[in-house]
Amino acid sequence: MLLYKKISMQIVIAFISIIIFSQVSNADTGKETGLEIPRYVSLKSDDTNIRVGPSKNYPIEIKYIVKNYPLKILEEYEDWRKVQDFKNNIGWIHKSLISGTRTGIVLSNDSKNIKLLNTLEGNVIGEIGKGNIVFLEKCKIDWCLVSLENYKGWVDKIYIWGVKEKEIININFFQRFDDLYWRSVNSLNKIQKGF
Repeated sequence: MLLYKKISMQIVIAFISIIIFSQVSNADTGKETGLEIPRYVSLKSDDTNIRVGPSKNYPIEIKYIVKNYPLKILEEYEDWRKVQDFKNNIGWIHKSLISGTRTGIVLSNDSKNIKLLNTLEGNVIGEIGKGNIVFLEKCKIDWCLVSLENYKGWVDKIYIWGVKEKEIININFFQRFDDLYWRSVNSLNKIQKGF
């Protein structure tokens, strides 16, 4: 009976290991970098060309004149990256022209500005217009802390192109304490306004 339990346990462990490793191997990775595909990057320069193919011999398809413009990497070939922008334009860019700095473009279905909050579900501290390029400081499951010039605030992730749906960026252990502090401050402010 003891031998039967030991063999059963080994089979269960082997089965769980196979499931875990098969999920890890299903993630697409770049052939050149080993990094996840697709992934988001930004432009290093305010003068960048997107080409029809992966070489300087191919014609220029699009010229970007905005530094930090976010792009999605779809494929890798030697020193070239196949990229897509938020308007679904696709082309090739040399790897030396992109950066790992995370940025996003503010989107809106209408022409309304998007509200910036001081904390998640906190107070409105400002607004940001559609089409602005923002730096992604942190992202949780549904929210991102963005910055633009001297402004910083939380935005619902559905209004940002340049981050995956459930992607988490730069969140550390102490973020929970920070969130708890700001929720307390917001609650106290609401109570004080009530009196």
